[in-house]
Amino acid sequence: MHDYHIALIPGDGIGQEVAPEGVRVLDAVGELTGAYRLHDESFPWGCEYYLARGEMMPKEALKILRGFDAIYFGAVGFPTVPDYISLRGLRLPICMGFEQYVCYRPSQLVPGVKSPLADKKMGDIDFIVIRENTEGEYAGAGGRAHRGLPIEMAVETSIFTRVGVERVIRYAFNLAQSRPRRHLISATKSNAQQHSLTFWDEIFAEVAREYPDVKTERVLIDALAARFVLRPESLDVVVASNLFGDILTDLGGAICGSLGMAASGNINPERTYPSMFEPVHGSAPDIFGKGIANPIAMIWCGAMMLDFLGEKQAANLILAAIRAVTGDGRVLTPDLGGTARTNQVTDAIIHQAQALAH
Repeated sequence: MHDYHIALIPGDGIGQEVAPEGVRVLDAVGELTGAYRLHDESFPWGCEYYLARGEMMPKEALKILRGFDAIYFGAVGFPTVPDYISLRGLRLPICMGFEQYVCYRPSQLVPGVKSPLADKKMGDIDFIVIRENTEGEYAGAGGRAHRGLPIEMAVETSIFTRVGVERVIRYAFNLAQSRPRRHLISATKSNAQQHSLTFWDEIFAEVAREYPDVKTERVLIDALAARFVLRPESLDVVVASNLFGDILTDLGGAICGSLGMAASGNINPERTYPSMFEPVHGSAPDIFGKGIANPIAMIWCGAMMLDFLGEKQAANLILAAIRAVTGDGRVLTPDLGGTARTNQVTDAIIHQAQALAH
């Protein structure tokens, strides 16, 4: 049996509700399989912490987190704190400080969940977006001048480095090469962004020469967004800059029935630092406290975390249990057309995992 030390950061809003549910599933599957035991330590960082202490997390947070095998993260952001403070005070420093330069976001339509796209069924939507996660449009380079005057101005500069672009594109090529279709699309807008995204295109073409068995496309972001809706079955692996990847993956979650199903991993492929696994749905303040948040994305993130840690059998068991629950259709939260509460969905997933394990 393997022992893993996990940093649990529930964060804000429904993150505080779904994070414990994810831990419940992880603990249950650990007992079922006998493969691992989790030792989780919870940290109360987030907007409430900021309002009490003036910082989203303590200055020594990265030093504290570095000793863990992985980070299990709920959500960040709440109306009580401006978004630029909450995001840049918690999630981004972890992603950047730990070189989690790959944001791995699967989009998969599972049994029993209806896509808003007409006639799409299980198997029609099954792709992965690899989002560059540490630079690009979120690098934070820029500033404000002449504040409060008629000539006030703001400058936001995207940062694209050869190292940063090449490493995430190479990761995407390796992933595409490992999948049956071996198809990789690069999201770009080099017709308008003539410096940064022309640079991106050039590096993509350079790396592509090393992977002759991978079919490639270079697609402008506006056309690609339309393709997500019109022809999602044509997608396999997509690699995109930080901003483009962020937008596309919300769309990817929506066409799979709900952002409550969308999981992600912020990956440090070299494993020099811990990687962080978090749902895409955010803190959802409109439903916080109602007990109806969908825990599946958080639970799916747990499966991704286990897979990354080498516990593939346990990860597959969780995913199979999720599909069994959605396929059955009786225990679903309101975002999926049901009436179940958060904890009831978790109970159902654990029950299915128990049934599948025996």
